[in-house]
Amino acid sequence: MLYRFKAKKGPGSIVESELEALSEREAIDRISAMGYVPIHIELAEQPGQAASGSVQAAKTTLVRVGSRDLTLFTRQLASLLKSGVPILRALSIIAEQTGSLQLRSILYTVHRAVKEGAPFSSVLARYPGVFSSLYIAMIRTGEDSGALPEVLFRIAEYRTKQEEAIRRFRMGMVYPLLMVLVGIGTVVFMLTYVMPRLMGVYTTLGRQLPLPTQILIGISAFLRQWGGWIVGVLIVGAALAKQQSQTKPGKTAMSAFILHLPVFGALVQKAELARFSRTLELLLHSGLPILKAITITIPVLENEIIKSQLTSSYKSLEQGGSFSASLKNSRVIPPFMSNLINVGEESGKIDDSLKEVADAYERDTDEALQMLNSLLEPVMIIGMGVIVGFIVMAMLLPIFEMNLMVQ
Repeated sequence: MLYRFKAKKGPGSIVESELEALSEREAIDRISAMGYVPIHIELAEQPGQAASGSVQAAKTTLVRVGSRDLTLFTRQLASLLKSGVPILRALSIIAEQTGSLQLRSILYTVHRAVKEGAPFSSVLARYPGVFSSLYIAMIRTGEDSGALPEVLFRIAEYRTKQEEAIRRFRMGMVYPLLMVLVGIGTVVFMLTYVMPRLMGVYTTLGRQLPLPTQILIGISAFLRQWGGWIVGVLIVGAALAKQQSQTKPGKTAMSAFILHLPVFGALVQKAELARFSRTLELLLHSGLPILKAITITIPVLENEIIKSQLTSSYKSLEQGGSFSASLKNSRVIPPFMSNLINVGEESGKIDDSLKEVADAYERDTDEALQMLNSLLEPVMIIGMGVIVGFIVMAMLLPIFEMNLMVQ
């Protein structure tokens, strides 16, 4: 096969050429043997390639499989292949025992295609809704290098860490969110149901009501008169915000807003950079050239501001510049990350530097989440206690005053 490559020759010289190789792994090894540092490598377009690509696209199937099911499949396949089980037999075993009907259907299809001679990675690429570009790229690298079981173990470990981080975040947000919903429901119930029934008691007093009670009556009347409109406006506003957030300007504006939030902005920044560093380290460790690895990694992120900065750094690297130098000029990339990547570039072990960055930011994110959850709980309890206490006091204050007058 013919591969087109771009490599660095010395500090500032870029070489672009083509070479014949049996696999991408062999092409990278041959480029390194020439004394070059491979930056980007791709399969050169050959006659008939475009046609086959269109057939591949036509066979694309949009199916969904649970994240845990996919992780379990990856780990099981890695274990079976490492034990010496042929890939066709391994696919059959996993398909028979999986509880996911969608995954079972996919595995049977993959089994037939691989049996007919199609590459494993090419068949998986027909299911972009299940197997991401990151997943496919690593499988293809494992096939080329002959280390598919090891690559599958890395993918499974990576997915497990990502799922665990998401699970911790969701679990941490469940209790505060539940408290907010219960608190809002309690306040609305007291203002719209209990308060109107006490109005008859207040009118019999024949005297001016205390200020807290007057405020509460005003809020109650406002909610009963305009509550439906407020709910409608909130629903419409949420729908418009969601629609706007699907556009490029909307995503960019929301990303900038999130990054500028106190505490939460720094948390999102570190979580995104940890995900980028972990994914890029995984791809580089698997043998992908850095440019191709960055191209696959950037879409994994969600924050448009960070993605834009990393895309600019990618372009700088593509033109022969330094990746770390472009990161140092960014306002959203901390010096800690850019300096560590600079050390990795100078030592030729950028994947090790990325691992350190990912470990540090993942640790910081976990600690920040734990601290945030620890602070949110007492703050919300105190806040809801103050609000409910004010409402109860305002309701009962006229009755207490009436009892004092009677005495």
